[in-house]
Amino acid sequence: MVTTSRSPVSRIGLRIDRSSALPYYVQLKEALTEGIRRDAWKPGERLPSELELCEGFDVSRTVVRQALQELVYEGIIVREKGRGTFVADAKISSTSLVHSLVGFHQDMAERGFEPYSKVLEQVMLPATQHVARYLHLQELSPVIKLERLRFIHDDPIVLVTSYLPYEICPLAVKADFTRQSLYAFLAETYDIALSRGRRRIEAVVANDELASLFQMDLGAPLLRMESVTFSDRDRPIEYFIGFFRGDRSRFDVEVLRFGTKSDPSHIDPLRMDEEWLAR
Repeated sequence: MVTTSRSPVSRIGLRIDRSSALPYYVQLKEALTEGIRRDAWKPGERLPSELELCEGFDVSRTVVRQALQELVYEGIIVREKGRGTFVADAKISSTSLVHSLVGFHQDMAERGFEPYSKVLEQVMLPATQHVARYLHLQELSPVIKLERLRFIHDDPIVLVTSYLPYEICPLAVKADFTRQSLYAFLAETYDIALSRGRRRIEAVVANDELASLFQMDLGAPLLRMESVTFSDRDRPIEYFIGFFRGDRSRFDVEVLRFGTKSDPSHIDPLRMDEEWLAR
């Protein structure tokens, strides 16, 4: 971490407007947010102490603490006991992973990142009842399990465990997925075109194994994504479970009102729900 003693006011050129109707803590929060946006303090850099902020902005410690707490709630800063307050690492925003059939590798590459994976497990094994149901297989049918820890800038961001029907893509059990997209491999090797899918996201916390893999504290926030992807022949191709770091991930979604010209009428939501919920 990098420390600084430079005046926060001189670094961002913003002050409290005593004539404004906005509460002081709101103004301070906005000033600090603007300073972070302008890179006055970069990700991982320590912010001035509460006393420095009090003196720099001529406000009480109560105002400072309330402003900082609001920034913590929004994930903009993190507070470390005994060390101080630091700018949080930037979140990696995705618009494609939720509402389109774009894989993590392609989505990150299109955003200018260079993703790579550490393959933790790549084996053929018999499908459990749970996996078989999602892939429309008989229980104990052979499937390929592919577990990958995905990295951006050497930071572990997401853990994805994929299950694929072995009979459809047997070469996937030996392919190198360190820097290769699974979806690109399926398209190039087996001419498999993806047509639709269903994804569910929920908030969870890191257990011992996930905390160790992500180098996070036990109980840290994660986003869990569960997905089934279908080919253009309407066959389930992949069932996966992914865990995304809550402190580094954000999903941006465009919503549409059904019945409008933008309504994706080719998708039957009732049919998809029936398939998804048929357990």
